[in-house]
Amino acid sequence: MKSSAETIHEEAVERPHGTPGEVFTAFLKLGVTSFGGPIAHLGYFRDELVVRRKWIDEAGYADLVALCQFLPGPASSQVGFALGLLRGGPLGALAAWVAFTLPSAILLVIFAMAATAFDGPIGAGVLHGLKVVAVAVVAQAVWGMARTLTPDRTRASIALAAVVIVVFAAGAIGQIAAIAAGGLAGLLFCRNGPATGTAHLFFRISPIVGVGCLLTFCLLLAGLPIVASTVDSQGLALFDSFYRSGSLVFGGGHVVLPLLQAEVVNPGWVTNDAFLSGYGAAQAVPGPLFTFAAYLGAVMGSAPNGILGAAICLVAIFLPGFLLLVGALPFWDNFRKRPIAQAAMRGANAAVVGILGAALYTPVWTSAVLDPYDFALALTGFILLVVWKAPPWLVVLGLGLAGAGTAVF
Repeated sequence: MKSSAETIHEEAVERPHGTPGEVFTAFLKLGVTSFGGPIAHLGYFRDELVVRRKWIDEAGYADLVALCQFLPGPASSQVGFALGLLRGGPLGALAAWVAFTLPSAILLVIFAMAATAFDGPIGAGVLHGLKVVAVAVVAQAVWGMARTLTPDRTRASIALAAVVIVVFAAGAIGQIAAIAAGGLAGLLFCRNGPATGTAHLFFRISPIVGVGCLLTFCLLLAGLPIVASTVDSQGLALFDSFYRSGSLVFGGGHVVLPLLQAEVVNPGWVTNDAFLSGYGAAQAVPGPLFTFAAYLGAVMGSAPNGILGAAICLVAIFLPGFLLLVGALPFWDNFRKRPIAQAAMRGANAAVVGILGAALYTPVWTSAVLDPYDFALALTGFILLVVWKAPPWLVVLGLGLAGAGTAVF
């Protein structure tokens, strides 16, 4: 029989420590400032939610990143969804997704219905400045996570090995292989480290709910194509195509584009020119690249299109990744508390640092730093973030304007 003090303490630990409104506000700020793709998003999340707001510790955050790298779907959005769930419960998870996704989705729907944005040299300069911001943000994340998660020679060596793996095996396969190798190395060489912060990851999801989500994922993946082929419904066909695309992509982001092109251009739903124009616009907005689905839904040649088409495609492409995440979390939380799992996660977390380090060079650095002026901007952003502790949104604004200045002068 538990004492009342024990019960109160347990409830205080397990109950979400925030409100959906707080989660929405935090992720809306991230949704309008997080430029640079999924790796940069993880840097923004870390700065805002780990360092500034302290919703979760560094090791717990790296655990979530490692899990989401393993699962199909948009990794950064899955991490955000999990953080919202951790902080504010199911409504917090929904608030995190809506707030982080809505700004870019709205901008892309407006673009679909209006003239092309970011034309001309000034617009191109702004876009380039935003790429430079991503260099500073990712460098800050690598620096901070390396200090915490690779504090000794063993884990630093695991991080270096992860860099080598992802260099020679590019894409999602390399990332998954690096994390798996890091976990194995942790089992062999990292058994004597301190326990990670397991008390920070109470998601309050029962195994029954987890299994239900996994079964729902499988039923939709197998059943939607059958139903869509027998029912004459363009809306159902759209949902099927975008759900399938979101289900079969590891790594998210740019990896989903070939699948989407095959799903919407080949049947004649969207012209190839419209597809490529929207892809260009998607590079200019903050938030997850999966919101490109909203643009495609809006420009569909036949109904449902416009806002309704955008909503169908947006929900369909994110849903499978979230079902898989919720399905895995109850088992993941129990797994990571075991001593053998603690050792594996030390190695896997070190591998995450290596993956981020490799991504800092390519594609983040190689696509942004093209001359000494770009290097100076990136270094300025890094110093502002790390030394001056400047808010990321202010650095985004400043470097974006600096990029525009290069086009003018």
